[in-house]
Amino acid sequence: MSSILPRVGNGGYKRVDGNGRRDGGRVGFGWKKFAIGAVVVIGLVWVFGPRERRESVLSSVGPASWKKPTKPEKGGLYDDGDSLMPVTTHVPAAAVPNRPSSNRPQNAPHSPQDDPDLSKTVYCTSPYSPSDRLVQYALMIDAGSTGSRIHIYKFNNCGPSPAYEYEVFKMTQPGLSAYPRDPTKAAESLDVLLDEAVRVVPEELRSCTPVAVKATAGLRLLGARESEGILEAVRRRLEERYPFSVVEKDGVVIMDGKDEGVYAWITANYLLGAIGGPTANLDADAQIPSFAVLDLGGASTQIVFEPNFAEPDGAFVEGEHKYDLQFGGKTYMLYQHSYLGYGLMRARQSVHRLVEFMATFSHVPGSTSPASASFVEEIANPCLASGTRKRVEILPVLPGELTREVNMVGADVGSFEGCNRVIELVMAKDAICQTKPCSFNGVYQPSILETFSKGNILLLSYFYDRIAPFYPSMGTEQPHLNISSIGDLAQDVCKGSSHWEAVWGADRSLIAELEDRPEWCLDLTFMHGLLRLGYEFGEDRTVRIEKQVEGTELGWCLGATIAIVGGELTCRI
Repeated sequence: MSSILPRVGNGGYKRVDGNGRRDGGRVGFGWKKFAIGAVVVIGLVWVFGPRERRESVLSSVGPASWKKPTKPEKGGLYDDGDSLMPVTTHVPAAAVPNRPSSNRPQNAPHSPQDDPDLSKTVYCTSPYSPSDRLVQYALMIDAGSTGSRIHIYKFNNCGPSPAYEYEVFKMTQPGLSAYPRDPTKAAESLDVLLDEAVRVVPEELRSCTPVAVKATAGLRLLGARESEGILEAVRRRLEERYPFSVVEKDGVVIMDGKDEGVYAWITANYLLGAIGGPTANLDADAQIPSFAVLDLGGASTQIVFEPNFAEPDGAFVEGEHKYDLQFGGKTYMLYQHSYLGYGLMRARQSVHRLVEFMATFSHVPGSTSPASASFVEEIANPCLASGTRKRVEILPVLPGELTREVNMVGADVGSFEGCNRVIELVMAKDAICQTKPCSFNGVYQPSILETFSKGNILLLSYFYDRIAPFYPSMGTEQPHLNISSIGDLAQDVCKGSSHWEAVWGADRSLIAELEDRPEWCLDLTFMHGLLRLGYEFGEDRTVRIEKQVEGTELGWCLGATIAIVGGELTCRI
């Protein structure tokens, strides 16, 4: 059979030298044959895509025992994400922090380093209510799939609602999910973060400082028994070792994906002044339109936006994707969805698995691999930059499979175009759409073109990490970027080292990072495919990419913390 993604033996590509040039001949790559091959394999793609899609199929066609349970019985530590009803979250008006930006003191601190007194505030000398503390700290630990991060927030009670001042941020790797069989060690991995909180929060305020740990997609994928054990160990260590007040309800929990996305939407739109906050414009006619927030994590990706229907509420299909948010006395009707299995790290795995599977089409029947136990198969991968190579672990997806290692080598030509075709298969754009319209993988989503044609778009997390290095000025000014720009950037990165030198040769640190990250081509191509093919944003849509606003980390953490400090706080006795 003709080669689709050719398997490369020791006699194919020769070794790559330090400059990324091959010292041997070139093996052709017939990308036009890809379409023919795709027809053959499209029915099998589900096996090589995100695990969650396979589990969904198995649960619908076979006995319940075929599907490994991902949630414990009622009363476990998981949030309930199975309801098909719209979600309503109420954040009272009094809970929405305000910062007195109009009369902001010139010496207002942005960090503990320039804060004259961590136990006081420069905004007032006494609290608005005698029953409140003058200063309130709150701790939020984001236990993600690739690492854990603590956000230490400082608020003051100079007004009727807590006013946000600044945050301290610290992270550690790996994440809690790296310790599936050692819950105690998982809990201990957070010590470096909590020790930082002890350093920052004044001693007299620690017992009244709430702390919450919310795990995201990484722990969702572990399974019920392992994740419950880890979360129980974390709560126990917090209560026994540290002086802070652990939030009683949902204080240490696996956060539902829809809450993760909506809290990120609150954080971003609050800090950017679209829904009230430090930069909000009180003139309704000049109010900033809300931002669609797209958060790309390691194991999942979320989209949240406020669709605008010609007939309000008339065309919005009911279901768990609909999120009615009561925030600061206003109601926001949001669309949200969390795609578990479509985070950047999981997307990499899906791509590598599919590329390896396609390579088997070029395997000659009856041929054998070298007998050496150290032999590692080489496969041409269009999603690695030209001239690069990477040893990849292909994780098991079916019962009885073992983890295997292959050497992926960057194709000589057509990397972006070829990688984009692989991404199209992983995205499952042709999956059955039971409720139309759909984005990808059969998920309902109101049409972006019809309901969000001109709104702002904000990209977070891995979007920022992978794109920002190419725009050194991003820290001080926002470059003009659109969806097409990300595709162009992916094409440049996929072309390999000689092209990198021509475009970015003056930036040696960037060149070194590109050489160290062969999958950067894959990452950018996936991001472009997710935005253009998946969510169906037009190529000319302008996007904004941020990591922080006025020193505050974007993401779900501030939004979730607002709900905590606006509720009833209990001090540790």
